[in-house]
Amino acid sequence: MVQVLNKLKDQTNFTNTEMRIADYIIQNITTIPTIYIEDLAKLTYTSHSTIIRLCKKIGYDGFRSFKDAISSVVYNQLHLPSEVDVNFPFKQEDLTMDIAKNMANLTIDTIKKTLNQLDEDLLQSVAELLFKSERIFLFSRGDSQVRARSFQNKLVKINRFAIISEEYADEAWNASNLTPKDCALFLSYSGTSPQYKRILQHFSNKKIPTILITGNIDSVLTKVATKTIAVVQEEYDFVKVGTFASQIAFQYVLDTLYSILYAKEYRSNLENLKEKQSLIQNGILSEEL
Repeated sequence: MVQVLNKLKDQTNFTNTEMRIADYIIQNITTIPTIYIEDLAKLTYTSHSTIIRLCKKIGYDGFRSFKDAISSVVYNQLHLPSEVDVNFPFKQEDLTMDIAKNMANLTIDTIKKTLNQLDEDLLQSVAELLFKSERIFLFSRGDSQVRARSFQNKLVKINRFAIISEEYADEAWNASNLTPKDCALFLSYSGTSPQYKRILQHFSNKKIPTILITGNIDSVLTKVATKTIAVVQEEYDFVKVGTFASQIAFQYVLDTLYSILYAKEYRSNLENLKEKQSLIQNGILSEEL
């Protein structure tokens, strides 16, 4: 199955016209299983006979058997799982759908791995801590702050308002204003921030409840956090294309916590949703009025 694609890429002993056909097939591989030979000829400015010669040159008796082989390749690309390097999930030579499949597999594998690391009692206790808090302060930086803002945005839907503590570099002022009735949630995949350690130590001294979500179970931050959710991934600190796995894991955990909070007051949250939607879509807050 992969052999047909390799031959199209290698283009050994191909004429210029055959190279043009091969290049078109590679770039549009997902459409080839349903294309007619006359349409392919028009799109590549070639002829039926040239396409058939190309099929035979790479080992097929005609266009139909060639399309069957391409169909198998497309199916494998879209449906069958494969190992993905979380730090370099794609290569320069990968086709568009290869990259799309790798990113899908990376997302699925990361969520499955994260799910297997979650502890039900811990998850419930963290959700309970958030539920009972008068205010929620979110400590996060870089890509993780995007996840924190997403969590903040969702909480608004259930009438809870979280504070991004490091907005405008005010984390020290925000930290100094927390009370034991509040809760601080830290997102730190590496768990190595000296500033976070100092802030967490301050909260511990003041009996302020804290939650740490990290990818480093051995982090010094775990020793001073009230609750720690570890989502360990095979992701390097610096040598990687992007923070895909860590951020997928963070987003999944935060979405899960939000869902648990929502479910605690499911009926009242649904009623609140209907009321607010009516106000926003048809009431005085509607943009159409």
